[in-house]
Amino acid sequence: MTRYSVVAGWGKLPSGWSYYEATSVAVDSEDRVYVFNRGEHPVIVFDRAGDFIGSWGEGDFQRPHGIWIDAEDHLYLSDDQDHTVRKFTTEGSHLMTLGESGKPSDTGCDSTDYRQIQRPGGPFNQPTNVATSSDGTIFVSDGYGNCRVHKYSPQGEHLLSWGTPGSGPGEFYLPHGIAVDGQGRVFVADRENSRLQIFSAAGEFLEEWKDVVRPTQVYFDEQDNLYVSELGKRSGLYPWMEADLNETGGRVSVFSIEGQLLDRFGGGEDPMQPGDFYTPHDIWVDSHGSIYVAEVTMSGGGNRGLVSPDCVSLQKFARKE
Repeated sequence: MTRYSVVAGWGKLPSGWSYYEATSVAVDSEDRVYVFNRGEHPVIVFDRAGDFIGSWGEGDFQRPHGIWIDAEDHLYLSDDQDHTVRKFTTEGSHLMTLGESGKPSDTGCDSTDYRQIQRPGGPFNQPTNVATSSDGTIFVSDGYGNCRVHKYSPQGEHLLSWGTPGSGPGEFYLPHGIAVDGQGRVFVADRENSRLQIFSAAGEFLEEWKDVVRPTQVYFDEQDNLYVSELGKRSGLYPWMEADLNETGGRVSVFSIEGQLLDRFGGGEDPMQPGDFYTPHDIWVDSHGSIYVAEVTMSGGGNRGLVSPDCVSLQKFARKE
């Protein structure tokens, strides 16, 4: 039995507004919640109660994908179709750009089909997510058109990259999410290999965890518990994949730092019901231990009529008393 319950109706958008789909979510030091989405207002901000605070970024992004907030409340936003990661203040002032706008690296891949990748490339070809370590070092998972993790100094100097296409140690089929634990180890959600790969900060492969199904994002809380959003095998599929309702659905898993499963929820028979998931894409935890999950409901199937446009794209889960 899970220790979490959904907070029904959380997040009150202004009248007439829509996420289209919420790709990612993050929380700052004051428990303000930032929703990076593909609607007309790319960055929407709520307070912890779900009341609307404001928005910014209108017209600034090609296709929002991932969000990260560092210890100093700087936001890192990955724009996969622009091939950049940009750093902002919480008010939306631009501070730094990693990568070149509109210029993908040469990997032989010009689509989101990771099978087309012929060789590893430099930063970036459709970057997916960002994480920073305690000293401000920046790590970027570069996934749809590449197969690498890139490491940067806090000032934006490229330090090193690792990864090749494949399913062996240090190889990736869509590095989609990334996080750094309290020991400085880098956890990568290797989505289409259905595993988490763990590396040293220097890119040395350490181990892998396999008790996940198409993981999309990873997040550590202050106790170094690991939260994982998982697409499962029922939706968010490439055209060559077949959905199977008997397979694992979208879900959230929580692990100890040793890899022990602590909690798991979702994967039910009706993924469009509050408290369950259709296409979990990103995850974050606030200072009270509440979990936020963003879902790409439209690109995951809604734009093909597989799910109602009313399917919830962002949910909050609170710990049960």
